[in-house]
Amino acid sequence: MKKIILALMLLVGLSSAEDITPKLVIDLTAGNVETFEKRVLKAIVVNKNHYESILKELEVAVVVHGSAYRFFVNDPNKTKYKDDKELLSKYKELHTRIKSLATTYNVEFYACRVGMTKNGLEDKDMLSIVEIVPTSTIALIDKQNRGYAYLLVDDK
Repeated sequence: MKKIILALMLLVGLSSAEDITPKLVIDLTAGNVETFEKRVLKAIVVNKNHYESILKELEVAVVVHGSAYRFFVNDPNKTKYKDDKELLSKYKELHTRIKSLATTYNVEFYACRVGMTKNGLEDKDMLSIVEIVPTSTIALIDKQNRGYAYLLVDDK
């Protein structure tokens, strides 16, 4: 009888482990356009498609701070990024792809208010899909405490 109970408990444990929703929080500090495109925009789609192919939903959150604000401002021409020629030539395309991640793939974006202030940015300067949080640390702690795996995307 003990063996049957133990086997049932093991089966219940295994089935609940398989039901865990995979979650990822990206700590985005990269300011390089190529890094952002490859390691965030493309990588999220690849990972989302992988999990979809095995009938799972990958939850993704991106915490924006450091040099990454440049990708999430409404109009770089009205910010300190106005002289970034590469960004100015690509920001409309990047915005389309970022918004697609939010709407098509349900990716959540958070920006650190402390860093925004240091960079002379206000809430109105940011894309509307970005939720402003007090600090990037708070957003990362909250997501990790909810079971999100951590991934740093920087320029190194």
